[in-house]
Parts: sequence; C-alpha cells; structure tokens
Amino acid sequence: MIKITGLKKYFGAKRVLDGVNLEIERGKITVIIGRSGEGKSVLIKHIIGLLRPDEGQIFLEGQEITAMKEKEFNEVRKRFGMLFQGAALFDSMTVGQNVGFPLKEHTDLSDEDVMKVVGEKLRRVGLTGVENLMPAELSGGMKKRVGLARAIVMDPEIVLFDEPTTGLDPIMSDSIADLVLDTQRSLKTTYILITHDIPFTYKIADKIAMLHEGRIVQEGTVDEMKKNPDPIIRQFLEGRAEGPIKVY
Repeated sequence: MIKITGLKKYFGAKRVLDGVNLEIERGKITVIIGRSGEGKSVLIKHIIGLLRPDEGQIFLEGQEITAMKEKEFNEVRKRFGMLFQGAALFDSMTVGQNVGFPLKEHTDLSDEDVMKVVGEKLRRVGLTGVENLMPAELSGGMKKRVGLARAIVMDPEIVLFDEPTTGLDPIMSDSIADLVLDTQRSLKTTYILITHDIPFTYKIADKIAMLHEGRIVQEGTVDEMKKNPDPIIRQFLEGRAEGPIKVY
C-alpha cells in the first residue's frame, strides 16, 4: 500500500534518514523498531506529510505523495489517522470533544451525529460514559485509548502510532497490544507503529523493520527477526548494552 524508496533527510549537517527503503502491506501491522535518535519519528512524519524529504519518494497506492503540493496532500491526509506519543489530547476539551474534533473539522455532520460516532468509537476502544470527562481526569492507559478513538474516528485507511506504550506499565502495555490487535482486525486497517517495546512488538507485528543509522537494515516476521543472527538485531531485541556501564 505504501512504498518508500531512497528516503533521505538532513537537519543541518546531521543526516537522520540515509536512504530508507520500505514497503507497507495493506491490512497488516508493520512495526518499525530502533534505538532512540535513529529517526523513527522522523520517518512516520514523512509518511503523513508533516515533513518533506531532501531526497527519495513515498508512494501511496502507486501515487507519489512526496511530490504533492500542500493543498493536494491535505486531501490525502484524510486517509490517515495518527496516535501521537502521549495521546496529545487537548487539555481544554472534554473526551467527547477531543474524539469528535476531526469530524467537526472535516465533515458536515450535525452535533448529534458527531456524538453518535464518538460514542461508537469510544465503545470500540473499551470506553463508555467518559465523553464529559476532561483529559486530566484520565489515567495514562485511558488517554491512549481516547487517542486511538480519535485516530480512527474518520475511518482512516492507515493509522500511525508513535510509541503507543510509552509511560505504561507492562500490564497496561499488554492491554494496549490487545486493543491494537482487536481494532486492526475488526477495521481491517493498515497500521504502522514505532516502538521500543519488544514484548508489545512480538505480540502485534505482522512485519518488523529495524531502522539503524538512517536505514532499514533488516525486516521480517516476528519469527524471522527472532532467529536473525545479525548482531545489531540481536543486541536491540535482547536489550544488551554494547559494553559495561561505567559508574563514576
């Protein structure tokens, strides 16, 4: 569904992406892993058009979206949903207003119809009766669920997740993994996630791609990546430091 070829991005003299090549399959869950600072967030910002590459292309169903002007890409962007790290809810809005915000911005639905859709999406992520709560009244896990409800409220074809389990305990992370699987299977949506959470990745991924030094160095199924002998893969998946930590 999405094909990325030769993607490069510089910030000043720093080269963050150095020729990324990756294909995202329709209706599958692709997880992009890699150490902090390797450019994972930069990559998904290119996919959704928040950043433009210095070199390379991104194709959506054969159409090059990196060559589009902003007005044209705004129409394409409606096909995407995004769950930002920390959920990025508007503090001054209720849960219902947060989830319904894209509908208010991009559709002509009445307030009553917006709230019907909001209620259905909140039920889909396991939340009911929370429409009038404020974000400050929610737990971390609830905020993630509300963020996912907002990401899927427009029935997007593709949803991108930026570190969806950051700040959550292992039990809540596993609950979010179940939620990701349930919504993806029921909606048959294409999911793209970036994460450091290896147990979470193993549970949900159809394909794992490892970003290292600005490139995708390895990709494969969970079983293939678990068996991959590449030392870069082994070190990351096993969570091993390169050498002993010095204590001063």
